Amino acid sequence: MNFELIITLLTLISFVFWVYHKLVQPKAEKGLVHFIQSLFGVLLLVFVLRSFLFEPFRIPSSSMRPTLVIGDFVLVNKFVYGLRLPVLHTKFMSLGEPKRGDIIVFRYPLDTAVDYIKRVVGVPGDLVEIRGKNVYINNKLVDAKLTGSKDWFDGRCNEFTSEVYSSELPGHAHKIMQMRERLAVREGKWLVPQDKYFVLGDNRDNSRDSRYWGFVPQENIVGKAQAIWMNIDYHGDCGQGLQLDRIGGIESND
Repeated sequence: MNFELIITLLTLISFVFWVYHKLVQPKAEKGLVHFIQSLFGVLLLVFVLRSFLFEPFRIPSSSMRPTLVIGDFVLVNKFVYGLRLPVLHTKFMSLGEPKRGDIIVFRYPLDTAVDYIKRVVGVPGDLVEIRGKNVYINNKLVDAKLTGSKDWFDGRCNEFTSEVYSSELPGHAHKIMQMRERLAVREGKWLVPQDKYFVLGDNRDNSRDSRYWGFVPQENIVGKAQAIWMNIDYHGDCGQGLQLDRIGGIESND
């Protein structure tokens, strides 16, 4: 369901009705006019907030562990990189570009009806190389220091133990997960084109990302994941239920 299209159409329809009863038929029943006016006001507020400011996004998989877990509800900042027209997604005001280390929500390049969330590792002009479990940016190794291990469940309630590393992207440190016994899932070199980005999941051995399907076009970016505002993991018997301790800044929940 395309909620963005639905809220846009409802806002336009309610506006047309409100204008009609306000200007063309001003003697219409006041209760009806008041209802339409109130409905238009609510829809307009939701439309502006969701289209230009913030959009909620629920984490559906374990690909961003340990930073984000299944059931996290994150607030996506839609204006940090610029303003776009609703539905058309055409940028009409540029306010910045994604940086290495940013966690972004974007429309999946192979199916734009689906939203993905990953971390930016390569920006335009970068040469990204993955050799074994090591990441190189512009021929420099991204240092990753082992900090411990963590048990977790995937989306199918399978239990795993992964090692947690502190990864030192240029200008940004964050945590990643890797499974020592699992072989490297995909190796190669990628030169990031203009207006495109190379993204990886923090759960490196359990993430479908740029290693498999390529780059994220700039026009596909929805916004930057800003904060966790709720966590409700209700996935079967392995769900953790309500986790209020997850609420807060994203990197602070590593």
